Amino acid sequence: MANEKQFKLKTLFVATRGVQEYRATIPHFVKPTDIVLELGCEWGTTTEVLAAYSAEVIGTDVSPECIQRARQIHPHLCFEVLDAFDARAALELGKPFTKIYMDLSGFSSYRALLDVISLMNMYATIFQPEAIVIKSGALKQFASHCIAWR
Repeated sequence: MANEKQFKLKTLFVATRGVQEYRATIPHFVKPTDIVLELGCEWGTTTEVLAAYSAEVIGTDVSPECIQRARQIHPHLCFEVLDAFDARAALELGKPFTKIYMDLSGFSSYRALLDVISLMNMYATIFQPEAIVIKSGALKQFASHCIAWR
């Protein structure tokens, strides 16, 4: 049974297809006052773009090898090893993230759609960011066929 507090998230969800679209959102959504969390930063290329538009950014990846390489390529940026599904570890970063960017391997398939939605809702509930931008072709395709009934 639903209650009055369910489904009251104010976070805007933005679905993109491909890295070019994903990065194209940055000048439109990220402000100089934002603190940004990037989940799935790999070698930090998008993290560097986010840093140019925000007050602070932390790039994270589940792979210690990727984080090590990102730190070598971008020593002026902050990178942490983090499993995106470990929200407690994300909380332990101790930042009030206003924007969250997600580029996680496997999230473009239709089989991952429920995981994508669950993860976005979890981060929206915990951090209450203004926006979550996710690279997921499946989510973008699905969302393009949805309307919110009022």
